[in-house]
Amino acid sequence: MALSGQQSLAELEVLCKQLYEGTDLAQRIQAEKVLLELINSPECLSQCQLLLEQGTTSYAQLLAATCLSKLVCKTPPLPVQQRMDISTGNYILNYVASRPKLALFVIQALVQVIAKITKLGWFDVQKDQLIFRDIIADVKKFLQGTVDHCIIGVMILSELTQEMNFVDYSRPSSKHRKIATSFRDTTLKDILMLACSLLKEMLAKPLNLQDQQQQNLAMHLLKLVLNCLNYDFIGSSADESADDLCTVQIPTNWRSIFLEPETLDLFFDLYHSLPSMLSQLALSCLVQFASTRRSLFSNPERAKYLGNLIKGVKRILENPQGLSDPGNYHEFCRFLARLKTNYQLGELVVVKDYPEVIRLIASFTITSLQHWEFAPNSVHYLLTLWQRMVASVPFVKSSEPHLLDTYAPEITKAYITSRLESVPMVIRDGLDDPLDDTATVFQQLEQLCTVSRCEYEKTCALLVQLFDQNAQSYQKLLQSSSRNPLAISIQEGCLAWLVYLVGTVVGGRLTYTSTDEHDAMDGELSCRVFQLISLMDAQLQRSSNEKVELAILWFLDQFRKTYVGDQLQRTSKVYARMSEVLGITDDNQVLETFMTKIVTNLKYWGRCEPVISRTLQFLNDLSVGYILLKKLVKIDAVKFMLQNHTSKHFPFLGVNDNYGLSDLRCRTRFYTALTRLLMVDLGEDEDEFENFMLPLTVSFETLAQIFNNSFKQDEAKRMLIGLARDLRGIAFALNTKTSYTMLFDWIYPSYLPILQRAIELWYREPACTTPILKLMAEMMQNRSQRLNFDVSSPNGILLFREASKMICTYGNQILSLGTLSKDQVYPLKLKGISICYSALKSALCGNYVSFGVFKLYGDNHFDNVLQAFVKMLLSVSHSDLLQYRKLSQSYYPLLECLTQDHMSFITSLEPHVLMYIFTSISEGLTALDTIVSSSCCASLDYIVTYLYKHIAKEGKKPLRCRETSQDGQRLLHFMQQNSEVLQQMMSILMNTIIFEDCRNQWSVSRPLLGLILLNEKYFSELRASLINSQPANKQEVLHQCFSNLMEGVEQSLLVKNRDRFTQNMSVFRRDMAETLRCEGASESSSSEMMS
Repeated sequence: MALSGQQSLAELEVLCKQLYEGTDLAQRIQAEKVLLELINSPECLSQCQLLLEQGTTSYAQLLAATCLSKLVCKTPPLPVQQRMDISTGNYILNYVASRPKLALFVIQALVQVIAKITKLGWFDVQKDQLIFRDIIADVKKFLQGTVDHCIIGVMILSELTQEMNFVDYSRPSSKHRKIATSFRDTTLKDILMLACSLLKEMLAKPLNLQDQQQQNLAMHLLKLVLNCLNYDFIGSSADESADDLCTVQIPTNWRSIFLEPETLDLFFDLYHSLPSMLSQLALSCLVQFASTRRSLFSNPERAKYLGNLIKGVKRILENPQGLSDPGNYHEFCRFLARLKTNYQLGELVVVKDYPEVIRLIASFTITSLQHWEFAPNSVHYLLTLWQRMVASVPFVKSSEPHLLDTYAPEITKAYITSRLESVPMVIRDGLDDPLDDTATVFQQLEQLCTVSRCEYEKTCALLVQLFDQNAQSYQKLLQSSSRNPLAISIQEGCLAWLVYLVGTVVGGRLTYTSTDEHDAMDGELSCRVFQLISLMDAQLQRSSNEKVELAILWFLDQFRKTYVGDQLQRTSKVYARMSEVLGITDDNQVLETFMTKIVTNLKYWGRCEPVISRTLQFLNDLSVGYILLKKLVKIDAVKFMLQNHTSKHFPFLGVNDNYGLSDLRCRTRFYTALTRLLMVDLGEDEDEFENFMLPLTVSFETLAQIFNNSFKQDEAKRMLIGLARDLRGIAFALNTKTSYTMLFDWIYPSYLPILQRAIELWYREPACTTPILKLMAEMMQNRSQRLNFDVSSPNGILLFREASKMICTYGNQILSLGTLSKDQVYPLKLKGISICYSALKSALCGNYVSFGVFKLYGDNHFDNVLQAFVKMLLSVSHSDLLQYRKLSQSYYPLLECLTQDHMSFITSLEPHVLMYIFTSISEGLTALDTIVSSSCCASLDYIVTYLYKHIAKEGKKPLRCRETSQDGQRLLHFMQQNSEVLQQMMSILMNTIIFEDCRNQWSVSRPLLGLILLNEKYFSELRASLINSQPANKQEVLHQCFSNLMEGVEQSLLVKNRDRFTQNMSVFRRDMAETLRCEGASESSSSEMMS
């Protein structure tokens, strides 16, 4: 055997044991290294065969199967004959058939090999036969054998279905879709019918639930059905996280299966007959059946199908024993939610058993809500069902009663009371508090807000009663001399839930038809929360409760969205009751209350990041609308904030050792909101701006003194990070030329050198460099033309020079770090590079710097920053460039700017740098991110246009223009030396147009015309390659498609000619898709012809 010399079978088995069982890490790494060589060895197949046939351990067989799996997926693929020998030559099939008692993981690995070979060779032809499509016939032989053989046969079909549905992004997606579609059309229906018939046979016999083999067979059959129903029938690749929106696009030729009532009955019977582990799979199948697309049926057929589903629901709820299993319970909740997702309330109410079923579902929901600690994630689906049912009430035209006015209030009541009852158990028994999972709580409350508005009077009366009871008990406990901490915690937990719930029902006004009476009820509830706010704030010095504070902020935000703002109805009845109780008569006074609360939180909750963060988000939301800003600046609390934004008044602005560096992040948001408020009346008042900046001026002066002396690094770092975050917030909000100029005059030249010095000193510490680089990137943004300084002002150039220094300093320093580990490369290096690229891109396309001036006056700042760009770029691998989204989204748009306006720089680059850039464009053209692919297309278009114009003008220029033509000559020489570069990109773009799901067609068309005009011979070869790969009856049509593509297109890159080509390409793409989709079009070479 040729594996690192002659290795015996025993040695291989020892290596397998070390790899899979070994505890010594060094041994495992060495074993892995040696065994990896097996895959690349010419004798890999024979070695694998030896391990399978003579290996004495399961691990040896697993290694062989794993090697075979990798081998069949290699690019280029194995020859057809070799793949046939492995699979359809029946080697593996015979192997597992003769050894049905192999370890399950070995069988699974071998089955994967069969599935991979079958998929990759689905269109392979030998002697006019599709040689890898006999899999069903082969599997049927297994099904006629023992139970073990039957299980293996079902596993093969199940794995094959999964493999056909799996998208391997390293291969052309067009080929995957063609294989998946062909498999769907030729084989999948037969597999589903086979699985259903086997399940019927199993159910027809007396089930022996103690027989493990029978259970395994049932499990694999149900998994097979589920894989069939989970198939991506139309190539949508739906996001699995959007579970409640899913519709199963069953093919029309499957109608007969779904119209048979026996199909649904089979799975309901299986649910009732099988043990819980298997009945869960039966319910999962029923979830998919309930999600079948509506258009599969006519109206009468759909009503009958829905009737059978409802009958099954009724049967399950009348015999609910199986629902005590969490898996069954979860799948049943999903099943119920899918019913309303896929069917209208008007269709549900006319079903025969609807009144009884809705009663049973309501009872089930109430029981589920009361057992809040059992499967909490499943409650989402039940609330989804009720939310959608209640939201549909206004649209029901049927005369049949929907009964939701009876049951929805009961659901709301059950949710409210169960949450309150959970509090004592959580606090006394130390259970997980549902309130800690705020994402789940918010999601449930948003669903509940619609349900709670149905028969709102009942909900409101219940909340008023419970709020009054708990608030009175809480006051008594506070006034009590003993002050029982446990009892106080329980009351505060109940009040937190009640405040959340009041905020929810008030916010529900936006989702449901409302009346003046409802607004008055909102006023009743809101009064109580505003009173609670006063009570809680009054005792902040002595005690506080984070959960109550977070609930109050939720309520305030819901009240803001509903009753405060530009669209406020001034006559709203919500203020009638509030004016009686609190003296709040309109939204101006509510805003005063809001701001007082914000100031109080920022003063007293400085050490609590969740409260500070949520408070600042609330302040930020308030500061967005102009009308609200005009009202806010008149409030005393706002004036106080504008004049006193220091750590003395707002401790979270402090930078002492008690605060982690991450705590400083919220400062940006604070200063953004504060600066928006300042901007309302600022105008051109420089004195007011100077006063506002005074705390930051003091901090910078202190920092300057620290830098000049031997300084405490930690203190300086904290101050600097805080200042950078503050200034970024301020810069973000300054959207006028006048106000931005004030900031620039304040920071330059006094304080920017301090930031430069920090980058020099602490380049190894992203916690310091990232905020500073982000500040610079923000300052380079010409948002709302704020950087268009006066014609006599050099500020634009001065700002760019400072940015250039910082980027060069950072770039040079960061490259000195050398090679970094995989987990460190992004935080320590790539993140900073992406911010530098983003800042440079903002400067290049900001239109506030004339870059020609730099060369004219011998200023090297522009050249330096471009060289820094190249150095940083060459230190990044192509894979990292596309793997890290923020990096790719800053690099490719920057490259687009450079190719658009600075081609003289691009042409001056060394050949290896040019090759790097062209390779990055080539790889980016196929990126899934449209920002990246569109920028690549634009960059390529600029380069190709430049090259084409140079060639067109060459020879026509007088001697005085010879120097300017040298740039183009350099690029032309590079392209002649590397002609395959543009040819490959033409192939990629043609492949994208013809075979891929092209989401940016216009962008792709622009460079393609230039590429065709520059490479007409290669374009003719590509066209001939595609046409000749298709059947003779298609070739003439394809030839006409290509002729139409270039019809009326001239030998120029004028805009009018480009537009003509783009229009032609749109028609070309549609015609090609229709022609290649037709029966008889060759699938095997269509997507590979571009490689």
